Amino acid sequence: MRIRLAAVFVLLLHWATVASAQIYPSRPITIVVPFGSGGPADTLARMLGQRLQGSLGQPIVVENAPGAAGSLGVDRVVRAAPDGYTIGIGHLGTHVFNGALYGLPYDLLKDLQPIALLPSNVYVLVAKKQVPATDLPSLIAWLKANPDQASTATAGIGSIAHLASIYFQNAAGVPLTIVPYRSGAAANTDVIAGHVTLLFDQVSGSSAQLYRSGALRPYAVAAKTRLASLPDVPTVDEAGLPGLYVSAWYGLWAPKDTPREIIDKLNGAVVAALDEPDLRRQLAAQEAQLPRSDQRSPEALGALQKAEIEKWWPIIKAAGIKVE
Repeated sequence: MRIRLAAVFVLLLHWATVASAQIYPSRPITIVVPFGSGGPADTLARMLGQRLQGSLGQPIVVENAPGAAGSLGVDRVVRAAPDGYTIGIGHLGTHVFNGALYGLPYDLLKDLQPIALLPSNVYVLVAKKQVPATDLPSLIAWLKANPDQASTATAGIGSIAHLASIYFQNAAGVPLTIVPYRSGAAANTDVIAGHVTLLFDQVSGSSAQLYRSGALRPYAVAAKTRLASLPDVPTVDEAGLPGLYVSAWYGLWAPKDTPREIIDKLNGAVVAALDEPDLRRQLAAQEAQLPRSDQRSPEALGALQKAEIEKWWPIIKAAGIKVE
């Protein structure tokens, strides 16, 4: 009798889950941004939320939950009910780097379900205009010959620019002095002023103008393909450091055990939003790179996250970087 009751309970739970997924969404959906308002993640979440609101037929509430390099906001999503009404935006830092930098109370792969990959911004290796090198090989040679000039600005310990610098240091065999700043803007300003030699610069709408004006000298795009806005800047593969790819990619995640039907509905709404001409124009103005059609499934985001963990965690651990 108890076995039969248990079986009936399991069936009822399954039917309730299926029914819930079929009518989803029936109330507002919250997108948790693990940073303060006004930043890139917050801006992207609000731009996306406006489009999802129309396709899903429910209000999209953007909730900022900053702290501990984004790990507190991710924890908020991990602990949420797996019903599709609380999802989170994140990026390379929150969903890859933080797992090696912090003692997290959750597992980045096991406790979250990928929904969709969002646009990304690639990085370009730049130097102050006083550097005489004209290409990446001559830059590396110059740095080795002038070790007192081998400094790189970063947006703080554990930032993408910091870890990209470590990655470059290992690949090029050039010991670098890491100079941390409170923000990417401050780091950028000091390289322009000539106080620090190098910077991995996240390409934005204003970057190309800085390079064209000569305020910063670009040496290589840390991606597989050149950028349309920087057609004369070679990729790292072309410049002599193949595979040194660095991209600030974004994604959406839900708590584990969220029904697949809900994940698929959210994914479809995101993919449709990314195809809207107006949003594509806005993203292009920010130099954001849209994911290809084969990169838009939940599985593609999960595979990218796993591959990035396998790539970056050994680099972080070998460098002994830890944030308390």
